[in-house]
Amino acid sequence: MDLDLWALVLTILGICVPVLAFLWEFVLVGRKRLGYRVQMDTTGMAEMSSELAGVLAKMRRDDGIPLVNPSFVLVRIENDGATTISSTDYRGIPEVRPGLRIKFPGRTVAGLVVTELSDPDLRKNFEEKDSGLNSTDFVDGGERTGVVDLPRVPLNRNDHYKVLVVLERAADDGNGGATKPKDPVVEAGILGGRVKETTARTGLPRRAFAMLAFLTAVIVGLGLFTVLNEDSPLDCAEGTLKLTGSTAIEAVMREAGSMYEKTCSGASFGYDFQGSSAGLTTLQRAGDEAKQSPGVLAFSDGAKADLQPQLLPRPVAFMLFTLVVNKEAGVGDLTIDQVRRLYDGQVANWKDIGGNDVPVTLISRKPGSGTRTTFQHQILQGKREAATNSDNCRTRDSGGVPGVIRCERDRTDDLLNGVADTRGALGYAELGAAAKRTDLVVVRMDGQKATLDAAVHGAYTFWETEFAYTYQEPKADSLAASFLRYLTNQVGKDIIRSHGNRPCDELANPMLCRP
Repeated sequence: MDLDLWALVLTILGICVPVLAFLWEFVLVGRKRLGYRVQMDTTGMAEMSSELAGVLAKMRRDDGIPLVNPSFVLVRIENDGATTISSTDYRGIPEVRPGLRIKFPGRTVAGLVVTELSDPDLRKNFEEKDSGLNSTDFVDGGERTGVVDLPRVPLNRNDHYKVLVVLERAADDGNGGATKPKDPVVEAGILGGRVKETTARTGLPRRAFAMLAFLTAVIVGLGLFTVLNEDSPLDCAEGTLKLTGSTAIEAVMREAGSMYEKTCSGASFGYDFQGSSAGLTTLQRAGDEAKQSPGVLAFSDGAKADLQPQLLPRPVAFMLFTLVVNKEAGVGDLTIDQVRRLYDGQVANWKDIGGNDVPVTLISRKPGSGTRTTFQHQILQGKREAATNSDNCRTRDSGGVPGVIRCERDRTDDLLNGVADTRGALGYAELGAAAKRTDLVVVRMDGQKATLDAAVHGAYTFWETEFAYTYQEPKADSLAASFLRYLTNQVGKDIIRSHGNRPCDELANPMLCRP
């Protein structure tokens, strides 16, 4: 059973158990409940002589006979249920009117008084002539037994009263009354309810403590499942998945694939990032051969309009791009107009636009790169970059086009390395990869840094949506479908954010991640 299922089970138990306990306690068995509690049962015999005994040493019966072995019992009668107990709810004791009887085996009743009425209105139930309040003695099983009968007292919820009874041992037990008297016995019945001995409520009741412990265990358990499941994808799938396409997203996808493998041991990933167009071609070919959705995902900087209809795009991230320049160029801020003039070949030396006396070299991504397409569309206003004239980015090839040296690189890292190593070089790349480099300069455009806030509000235009492409719809239980869901859950989003990008659904205007 996986963690999510255990968490669901705990959640259901955490809801159902308290509800069932409430229904059991207050509807099924505890809705109507008469409670009683013996709060005191002690003898009046002095274990050591005392001149302070006073009236206790002089207690007598009504006939004047002194009490020899007196004892005192205080019994509390209460409504311990959830609803009112009426006089008709008492299940009568055969042949007597009272609703409740207390027996004192081995002792006889010398006197009693009703005390501590929770509501003064209860008094009338004891003052009526035939209320049922009475005391008597009789022989029960060969033993002299004192009896106290109590009326059928209507009790609202939490109402109570107490009865203080003075008793005397019925016969000498040969120990001078030193042995403890037998416990009182309460006889009563409640229609549609029950009679129960209660306990003093000086602390947390056991049932309440047990329920509190249970709920605490549920909360702790759910907390543990949350922690354990924090780094888990929404679901795990088995198999092998090839990730290909844009090198701008390569670092993100390699980290996401590695994290997924750690959580889902049955999954493995292969990586072949050679550029957006190359990745889409790989996906198309794999799908055509399999005649169904293959174990391949292709990533592209921006949507491609010239694809076959079998390739379906899904927006994954809002990606920022930036210009990068060699440190010897002596610039860190370029206007959009200066950038366009540089790529038109109108600026051959950095000193012409305020930089150092260093020749300009342009290093670009190869045609088919999503990053290059984004640069041409967003910065060059749709104009294609000029042809290259150098392979090594330092000297013109024989017969190459004159003017500024231009060269191309396949991958993002190769371009960044080329800019860092080539004096006066200028290029462009995904922001997350560029920002990690300390050996080149990330260029501001029109004084604006590459930030999400600036891009969202139109102040920075060099950005694009990163799309994941599938061949047709992958099966819901496939690794491709599971990994796409993973990229949109918390862990996947954290990885995307950590590389300087932003999940599409976290944008104030998610429509910016347009298809």
